[in-house]
Amino acid sequence: METKEGKSQKQESSGVQTDMKVPDCGEDTYFGNNRLKGRRVLIAGGDRGIGRAVTIAMFREGADVCVSYLPSEKKDVESLKCLLEKEMKNTSGRGGGTTSCGTKFEMIEGDLKCEKFCRNLVEETKNRLEGLDTLILLGSKQCTNNCITEITTEQLMDTFQVNVFSMFHIVKAALPHLTKGSTIITTTSIEAFSGSPFLLDYSTSKGAIVSFTHSLAKQLAPKGIRVNTVAPGPIWTPSVISGGYPQDKISTFGKNTPMGRAGQPCEVAPMYVFLTSSDATFCTGETFPVTGGKHL
Repeated sequence: METKEGKSQKQESSGVQTDMKVPDCGEDTYFGNNRLKGRRVLIAGGDRGIGRAVTIAMFREGADVCVSYLPSEKKDVESLKCLLEKEMKNTSGRGGGTTSCGTKFEMIEGDLKCEKFCRNLVEETKNRLEGLDTLILLGSKQCTNNCITEITTEQLMDTFQVNVFSMFHIVKAALPHLTKGSTIITTTSIEAFSGSPFLLDYSTSKGAIVSFTHSLAKQLAPKGIRVNTVAPGPIWTPSVISGGYPQDKISTFGKNTPMGRAGQPCEVAPMYVFLTSSDATFCTGETFPVTGGKHL
């Protein structure tokens, strides 16, 4: 499964997946097995990249899903809606098998930087899905800077508002609705452990997510709510070409992994399915890497 990167694919932040050499999000390769039937899932940032792959996987495993997206990502979420609505009409599942997809796919537009939107996102998701038991926190802001002096206060605040503060707001709003067996999955990065010199604020925020996950898991374990985090390595997503990676290095993106390539979003999504499923009932407070062989 080769990456499709290229130097000519530069976009403005936050990047639109349908306008790039499209990453493999599992549209034609992920087949569900009813592992999440009955789950009601909120995916913050679920329209493109890893979030899109997770949305497709969750939905094909039988979960009802609601995703948040930015106004600039309208094209991506509409294409996702079209894909999943077609599948809802085929109750026998993909490939003529016996599996069935979810029965509801909802999408809510807004900015995770806004605390009010985070609270409303939870309430609206609960209402539309008639309940809520799974949080997948994938919203992320990633910008490159060669030196700390280039990081403006505005960029620093935006990075932490999206990557860190939104998790607090969403979990606080969702906690009254979560019960024993519910799951929360955050998204950190290999950058939290290795750190690239050009991703200082992003790497710092991803380190905070690891600490958040460890502490929250201990806090919620007595309630029977599991909290874990996924740490992707270099994955081919729209953020790579929209200011999240040095543009002069895109042609070699991911080549320094032991596998010699970047990963595709569809290769990360199964980890989120596993952590949501009953296969992971004794997993909490852990970091699960999907890094192509690079160690955390």
